[in-house]
Parts: sequence; structure tokens; C-alpha cells
Amino acid sequence: MRIDLHTHSTASDGTDSPAELVRNAAGAGLDVVALTDHDTTRGYADAIAALPEGLTLVTGMELSCRVDGVGLHMLAYLFDPEEPELAAERELVRDDRVPRARAMVGKLQELGVPVRWEQVARIAGDGSVGRPHVAEALVELGVVRDVSGAFTPEWLADGGRAYVRKHELDPFDAVRLVKAAGGVTVFAHPAAVKRGEVVPESAIARLAEAGLDGIEVDHMDHDEPTRARLRGLAKELGLLATGSSDYHGSRKTCGLGEYMTDPEIYGEITRRATGAFPVPGAGGQHR
Repeated sequence: MRIDLHTHSTASDGTDSPAELVRNAAGAGLDVVALTDHDTTRGYADAIAALPEGLTLVTGMELSCRVDGVGLHMLAYLFDPEEPELAAERELVRDDRVPRARAMVGKLQELGVPVRWEQVARIAGDGSVGRPHVAEALVELGVVRDVSGAFTPEWLADGGRAYVRKHELDPFDAVRLVKAAGGVTVFAHPAAVKRGEVVPESAIARLAEAGLDGIEVDHMDHDEPTRARLRGLAKELGLLATGSSDYHGSRKTCGLGEYMTDPEIYGEITRRATGAFPVPGAGGQHR
């Protein structure tokens, strides 16, 4: 089985619509794909409606968190999207995205960059606006060469000149909320140092004690020695070790299925989940 448990659509900051994403996943030869847009479940219905036969969809989300001043992302799988406490926190995080993006635009304008809010809003479309959309505006203006070039201290990296913090969950609360909603939690790209400061392994150990299910080991932002170290850490802490593409369509270079999760690990994730079940494809309604 070919299993990719971390992808994004236009419901957040990917460039494929949810329907396009599942069709492209099937075209890439995947058997299972997880839709994990940032802080939203809005892509579920369209993805399910278009799900091709032979492809299974895992519903999920990537939650924005912060601990001890360091940002991190928590993947949540197969939770009940209607569970009220988790839904309320999800909305708080998502609703803070527009004022945050507007504030980043303001900072960029103060730095002499001729970016406008209307440009960022156009790029975001119906998705949950975030830093990648502001970064793409900088690419359009010729300020940086590509989206990753905007995630530097000069521009949008954590603590950068145009960075603005957003409402973020404590990851211990995130684990508690997701598990209360019947879901499974995996710490996304925990050692992606190129993105900025990462949490220490001691914090991962504390999260494991609090009920964290796994860590994302095989990821484009982890080199081979890092993956080996994380695999050892997962074994030491009794955590599941997943692998995923973190696909964003044309916004990133990684393709669907470039990194994948072992079928036994996937099976354990589905066994632990009680809030929702994987959705088998029935041929799709939208061609």
C-alpha cells in the first residue's frame, strides 16, 4: 500500500482544490491519502464527493500550536469534526488568520514592499489565508525568487521583520482535544530546522507522556541522519513513526507520495481512532 498522510488543498494553502487533490493522489498511485489542511475541515465534503474508486481518504487537519515560545504543527487524524470544544478552538485559530495576514502586509509596506491586501486575498481565494499566500505575493512582486525565499529572517520566518504571531494552541491542549474527539495526533516535521527554531526532544517526551501518538519522521525537511535520530526517538518513547509528502501542489517542490507511511503504522492509526473512519472511494461524482 502507498500511504501519504499529510497533504494540503485550496481549503488552506495548497494549490489543488480538494477534488483535484484526491484525483491527483489516485493518479500518483496512492492507495490512501490524508487531507490535513491548516486549522480547517472545510475541504472534506468536496474531497469525499470526488474520491476516485480505489483511493481511501483519511480526514484530518494540521493544528497551529506553540510551546515555550516555539511554533509547531500537530497533525490530527480521524477525529469527530463536530466535537464542540475542538471545533471552537479550530475556529479561534482560523479566525485570527485574516487580521494576522493584514498585519504582515502592513509590516511589509512599512519595509517598502508594494504589497496590497487585495493581492494576498486574491492568492488565498477561499482558503484559510496564511504566510504562504503572503510569500507568494512577494514572489509575484519579484521581492524573492520563490516561496521558500520568503521564509527568512529578512521577511516572514518566525521572528522575521514582517512576522506576526497568530492565535495558537498549546500542543498539550491540542493532544487532549483531539483525543477527546476520538482522533489520533502526530507531531508534524518535528526537526525541520530550516523553518526556524524547533522544540527540544524533552518536549516531545512530555507530549508522549500526555498522549501524543506519533511523530512525522520521513519528511522533505528532514535529512537522513535526522530521520534516523527521530526513528530512534519514536522507538524509545513508544511513538508511531509516520512519513508524508506535506504536499502543497505547485507551492512546494515535494510530490504526492514522495514520502509515505508504513501500512502497519497506518493500521495502528485507524485502530486507535474512534471519532471518524477512513472513507473508501466510490468513483467520485465530479469528473
